[in-house]
Amino acid sequence: MTALTQTYLSSLKLLNQGKVRDIYDVDDKNILIVTTDRLSAFDVIMNEPIPFKGEVLTKMANFWFERFSSLVPNHLTHKNPLDFVSKNESDQVINRSIVAKKLKPIPIEVIVRGYIIGSGWKEYELSNSICDIALPAGLKLAEKLPKPIFTPSSKAEIGKQDENISLKECENLIGKELTSQLSLISLDLYKKAYEFAYDKGIIIADTKFEFGLDSLGKIHIIDEILTPDSSRFWPKDSYQLGMSPPSFDKQFVRDWLESINWSKSPPPPTLPDDIIQKTSEKYREAFFKLTGDRI
Repeated sequence: MTALTQTYLSSLKLLNQGKVRDIYDVDDKNILIVTTDRLSAFDVIMNEPIPFKGEVLTKMANFWFERFSSLVPNHLTHKNPLDFVSKNESDQVINRSIVAKKLKPIPIEVIVRGYIIGSGWKEYELSNSICDIALPAGLKLAEKLPKPIFTPSSKAEIGKQDENISLKECENLIGKELTSQLSLISLDLYKKAYEFAYDKGIIIADTKFEFGLDSLGKIHIIDEILTPDSSRFWPKDSYQLGMSPPSFDKQFVRDWLESINWSKSPPPPTLPDDIIQKTSEKYREAFFKLTGDRI
């Protein structure tokens, strides 16, 4: 399969090209979001795409959006993307695109952590806390936290890394009331998704949410939700305390990048073919385990 790294839709105006998604203007109320097969690790876009990645991310996010639609509104419109592009451009959007509502993004990323790993573990080693949230002493790598925690981060520009911020810093950025609302919503979503995935053999160690506001100030989930790009998915049957578990997400790529002592700044190293293939397989396996469908 030929992977998609760039989109060229002359039918619509390009509004923004993110790390993974290209966003086009449809009209005053809607945008077209195309999820490419680009891979970002440590906030740097790799040169090599991951086949099927865009399709997995789109379909998995839509699965969760629909599952939780009664809990919190989302940006889906259910309009057909193919209705807004020319026929010769349909191969760029089919199975990997949505028409979404135009919403005002809230300028933070919400991370819910159920286990201690990644940047949270590094911060804990230094301070026994994450984002100024005190944690019990003596926790081990990949240990389940006493309860999930809400840890916001700043949204960085492409090429720069997001940074964890404290609850107080978050309140200063977006207000105390909105921070409280996002905390309640995201912790509830994580709890319900964790229970669902655990029954399917997957541990959701942590996950990232992004939110936006409509013209009336109503909160919506935007971007993506509970995908291998925005979450750490661990196989339940091979989880072991004290070690970074094998994963169904791009942690597989992160671990390889860590092993070669890359500086985590551009230019990225060349990903080996076997890393690309295994990463693609892991994305699709996670999708199958959670949804029962194959890609």
